Amino acid sequence: MKKRVLCLLVDGFEEIEFVTPVDLLRRAGVEVVVAAIHGDGATGRSGIRVMADVALTNHGAHDFDLLLIPGGPGVGDLRRDGRAAALARDFSAAGKIVAAICAAPLVLHDAGLLAGRRFTAHCSMVDQLPDSLGERVVEDGSLITSRGAGTAIDFGLALVARLTDEATAGKIAADIMA
Repeated sequence: MKKRVLCLLVDGFEEIEFVTPVDLLRRAGVEVVVAAIHGDGATGRSGIRVMADVALTNHGAHDFDLLLIPGGPGVGDLRRDGRAAALARDFSAAGKIVAAICAAPLVLHDAGLLAGRRFTAHCSMVDQLPDSLGERVVEDGSLITSRGAGTAIDFGLALVARLTDEATAGKIAADIMA
C-alpha cells in the first residue's frame, strides 16, 4: 500500500522546509497531502503562495503514515491554533512518524513529545528547547527532527528512507546530486 504523509501548511511557513521534503517524498512515490490550517492555502515567509490539497478538517493519524510540520514564523500560529500539537499526539500515540523542522519542534514540545527524547531544532530555539542537539537531522524512534532550511534536503531524504528504504533515498540523492 502506498505510504501517505499529511503536511501542514500555515501562513508564514518556511518555503524551503516545505517544498524540499514534499518534493523528495513525491519523487519517491509517497503520497503527500498538503492541508491548510486556514483557508485554501498559505503564503510563506518569502511571499510565495502555495495552494493546499485540502483544508485541515477531519484528517487524523488513521489516514496517514507520517505527519510533516515545516517551520518558519508561522509556527507561532500553529501553536496558538493547537490542532498541530493534537495531531502530533495522535500520530505518536498511534505509533506513526512525526517529523518537524526548524521552529516546528516547538509544536512537538507543546504536544509533550520531546521529554526524554533526542531531537534538534533551529539554533534560535535554544532558549525554549534547551535540550536540542546541534545535529542536522535527529531520529529517535518515530520522531524525526531537523535544524532548518539548510538541512531540508537531509531531512527530506531521511523521511524518504524511513517511509520507503535506503536504496530509494540513495537513488533520489544521486539524482539531485545531494
